[in-house]
Amino acid sequence: MSRRSRRKLLVTGAEQSVNAFKAEVMRREGFAVDPSRPNDVKYEVAKELGVPLQEGYNGQLSTEDAGRVGGRIGGSMVREMIRLAQENLTKQNGSNE
Repeated sequence: MSRRSRRKLLVTGAEQSVNAFKAEVMRREGFAVDPSRPNDVKYEVAKELGVPLQEGYNGQLSTEDAGRVGGRIGGSMVREMIRLAQENLTKQNGSNE
C-alpha cells in the first residue's frame, strides 16, 4: 500500500517553486536531481546512508532511518533558507543607511 503525503503548502501554487528550490539545494549538495522529480533524491540519499528506502510502502523502515533521510534533505533546505534570509537582511540594512 502506497501512502501519499498529506502535507499541503499554505500558499496555493507554491509547490513548483518549493520543488525547484529543493532540487537546487540537493544539486549543490552533490546529488543528481531530476528537476521535474525532486522528491526522488530521497532514494539517492537513502542509498548513500545505507537506508533500505524503496518506492511505495516502507512500513519496515525505522523512524530513525526515515529521520536520517529526511533530516539530510530538510536540514540542507533549512540551512539554505537561513543563509538566504541573512543575505536578504544584510541587503536591507545596507540600503537603510
